[in-house]
Amino acid sequence: MSTLALGIIGNCSVSALVDDKARILWWCLPRPDGDPVFHALLGSNGAPEDGAFAIEVEDYSHSEQHYIENTAILRTRLIASDGSTVEIDDFCPRFLSRGRVFRPAQIVRRIRPVTGRPRIRIVLRPRFHWGSARPEITSGSNHVRFVSDGTTLRLTTDAPITYIRDETFFVVERELNLFLGPDESLTSRPATIGREFQEETEYYWKRWSLRLGLPLEWQEAVIRAAITLKLCTFEETGAIVAAVTTSIPEAPFSERNWDYRFCWLRDAFFVVRALNALSDLETLENYLAYIRDVIALTKGDHIQPVFGIGLEAALTERTEALPGFRGMGPVRVGNQAHEHHQHDVYGNIVLAAAQAFFDKRLLRQGTMEDFRHLEVIGDRAYMLHNSPDAGIWELRTRSRVHTSSSLMCWAALDRLAKIANQLGVNPKHWRSRANEVHAKICAEAWNEDVGAFVESFGGADLDASLLLMAEVGFIDPLDPRFVSTVDRIGEKLRRGNHLYRYHAADDFGRPETAFNVCTFWFIDALGRMDRREEAREIYETMLSCRNHLGLLSEDTDPQTDELWGNFPQTYSMVGIINGAVRLSRRWDKVV
Repeated sequence: MSTLALGIIGNCSVSALVDDKARILWWCLPRPDGDPVFHALLGSNGAPEDGAFAIEVEDYSHSEQHYIENTAILRTRLIASDGSTVEIDDFCPRFLSRGRVFRPAQIVRRIRPVTGRPRIRIVLRPRFHWGSARPEITSGSNHVRFVSDGTTLRLTTDAPITYIRDETFFVVERELNLFLGPDESLTSRPATIGREFQEETEYYWKRWSLRLGLPLEWQEAVIRAAITLKLCTFEETGAIVAAVTTSIPEAPFSERNWDYRFCWLRDAFFVVRALNALSDLETLENYLAYIRDVIALTKGDHIQPVFGIGLEAALTERTEALPGFRGMGPVRVGNQAHEHHQHDVYGNIVLAAAQAFFDKRLLRQGTMEDFRHLEVIGDRAYMLHNSPDAGIWELRTRSRVHTSSSLMCWAALDRLAKIANQLGVNPKHWRSRANEVHAKICAEAWNEDVGAFVESFGGADLDASLLLMAEVGFIDPLDPRFVSTVDRIGEKLRRGNHLYRYHAADDFGRPETAFNVCTFWFIDALGRMDRREEAREIYETMLSCRNHLGLLSEDTDPQTDELWGNFPQTYSMVGIINGAVRLSRRWDKVV
């Protein structure tokens, strides 16, 4: 069962969410962290249709929906009670043109009759300023303009303009094309451009998918996850958003409603790492440019864990007046995490950058100057490895020395030693520091009474982030201490085939839903420990929790398998890829 029957379309400049009835319920402009001109996903303060772009078939019976194979083009069939059917293809154009990628802030919708004489109506009601402003509407012979405070959206179409303005049902007897985006005229007939844009966009995504290095098993799931991660990138700067939404609660009426339309350096590292495993290096190169800008911006001082996709440092949190997802407010804009000290960020930066010093395929190799900048990051990691912070789960009212933060500080020092060695620099300085921090973690984070590493130095609670110890190379996965930690985590945090982040109460009480990426970390740990059958069983459970289009949000209710939290969640889609790469049978064993 899924509460989020949504698909994502996009082009690495903008992204939108379309439900299973072909209604566009979420689209932010001018970029993914902007004003949602379609905000119906979070409710409306007017009519239910406000803040949405719907194509409705008269006497609706049911729908069918899927992506065109290996693309980001979403196809929906709306079927009336008499069997009359209309088909809608939704996409944001993305293809190579004149030596660069063409990716306008535009949605294209192509409508065609399939059977019978379907009657449809087009309901297009963008709103501005988080739903508070209705636009002025003007129109011409082939377009409708929506104007508000200097922002203008233009719909250009070969559908009847009068019927669109009046929201009138009409018979679809031929293919119709709708282009919604900047206030610019088309250079040719809508039918011609619609066909060309779709063909070129389909070709782009199929060629992109073709270059992926896939595991033998679960290929459809992996391809869909990879395309989804790509759609969560903001190519202009190289930033990667954690999700394209804000304020979908982690659990019903929990008020755990956060804005995830920003670039967490932690999440982004896991995204590029997963895509690297599939041989997509373009995303990494773009992200490394973003990281270099972050380092230049901060000049070696405190680095916050999250930035805006345009390097904005201030992400001041506020609430808006929309009712919220299924009426479950608040709707938050911005994220207080930008004020936090989360010391794992230094490890995430170095881990992401390290590949540039070893991978000869990259267009821009890591340089000695890059290494010197990373050494400044390493100095802070060493200085802060034993200091309290908000931790990976961004606790708002409690600070302690979190093991996961110290772990990533160690990872920064360890990778700097390896990079130094690669560059012909004596690695002794960084290796000595890494060894010191390693010994500190082993001494302070191991709790003999619990029989496991624990979430903070001197603590007694368990935390799923400890599962990353093997992934980052801190400990051998067959080390008895790690095996015992995994077992204790399974005993305390596992509910069925789902894993919670932790069991202790936080700022909002005890977590009510399982955190999907933690389940995938558990799967990975089991796979590393040669408990593959157990890992595969849990992995299949997670795949069954995806929505009808193969997408996951942040959280899952272990009792109902309902999806909760922001969507689609990059962490969760990363887990799909990592699980398949870890557990799949090998190509050379069957081919």
